[in-house]
Amino acid sequence: MAQKRVLLLCGDYVEDAEAIVPFQALQAYGVAVDAVCPGKKAGDICRTSIHEVSFTLFYITNQLRGHNFKLNATFHEIEATNYDGLVIPGGRSPEYLAQIPSVVELVTQFADSGKPIAALCNGLLILAAAGTVKGRRCTGLPTVRPVLVAAGAHWIEPESWSSTMAVADGNLITAVTFKGHPEYIRLFVKALGGNISGSPKRILFLCGQFMESNKPLASISHGQKILAAANVLKYYMEDYEATVPFQSLQALGCHVDAVFPGIKAGEICPTAVHEMEEDGDVQTYSEKGGYEFELNANFDEVDASSYDGLVIPGGRSPAVLALNSSVIALVKQFMESNKPLASISHGQEILAAANVLKGRKCTAHPSVKLNVVISGGTWVEPEPIHSCFTDGNLVTGASWSGHPQFISQLMALLGLQVSF
Repeated sequence: MAQKRVLLLCGDYVEDAEAIVPFQALQAYGVAVDAVCPGKKAGDICRTSIHEVSFTLFYITNQLRGHNFKLNATFHEIEATNYDGLVIPGGRSPEYLAQIPSVVELVTQFADSGKPIAALCNGLLILAAAGTVKGRRCTGLPTVRPVLVAAGAHWIEPESWSSTMAVADGNLITAVTFKGHPEYIRLFVKALGGNISGSPKRILFLCGQFMESNKPLASISHGQKILAAANVLKYYMEDYEATVPFQSLQALGCHVDAVFPGIKAGEICPTAVHEMEEDGDVQTYSEKGGYEFELNANFDEVDASSYDGLVIPGGRSPAVLALNSSVIALVKQFMESNKPLASISHGQEILAAANVLKGRKCTAHPSVKLNVVISGGTWVEPEPIHSCFTDGNLVTGASWSGHPQFISQLMALLGLQVSF
């Protein structure tokens, strides 16, 4: 059977997570994904935004600049007939995309053909502009409700602004925000004709953060966080390397627990956005704040024997986690039991500190090469930088750009498969 192909419709200041997670998750499942933006060509950059919601007396959205999202197709060359489905992320971009005739026409073509369409957050504004929601059950960010109702949609009110629910009505799949990605992506894969096989797995995510004061950010106010950002040495995990594998595995039906020593379930780990500078030097990058990543389990209650695999995101936090004896002991348990372990970027600093790389082939971010080699690992050069490598039960990658390979190789070790 021919490979499924999906179109991802982007615009400047698209919601960061709502672009990258489906883009990389679907590729990991074997689906080809073309990302486009009106007026731009393959290789161009789409700016993204990161929105975090705060609730005080008022509803407040904090908007930050996210990653630069690189497009891999050219909008004016797109033909709807060449695709099996359409994904429309949210963020600020749908507000103007909904007013571009060529965008509206493209969405109308997908709708008329009955092909699966997935939209969430503000992305539903484009569906309304294309006249494709009349009589259809859908949900989204509450602020788009008036427009959707006026367009004839049967609106399903989410239980909260951060709801994880998704709604399917025939070929149309909608969700509130990226918080609902697992169900949203699962329903879209099903609409594409996909079948997920392999019994649901239990996966542990080893998260991290560190501040110079050694006081978890979860225990201070938002205003204090702003002051702290300017004055405190921070070691955060990479935003994409936490969110993308976490939600991609959840979408496959896996039970995924995220933990960090000293922080309880329900509290948050800050993340960081690392962006390479234009000169391309791997050591020259900017660092900005990412999404707040919510933990859902307690580190002190973890029983390694109850999990089928371990994932270690990168970023700057592994340098500090590698100093934690409890973390080292946990990693050794997974390796000694020969359970799948996937580590990316700087996560291999923890593997090196745990002395589990001796005689194992391993790749990582180039700056971690010394850790790998001195600990007895066989270094595999990440050329290109998105390369990933499997050696026995160990999957390693060098950068979040390699997530499709990274997740796919971990799926293979776990016995998970998506077939079409």
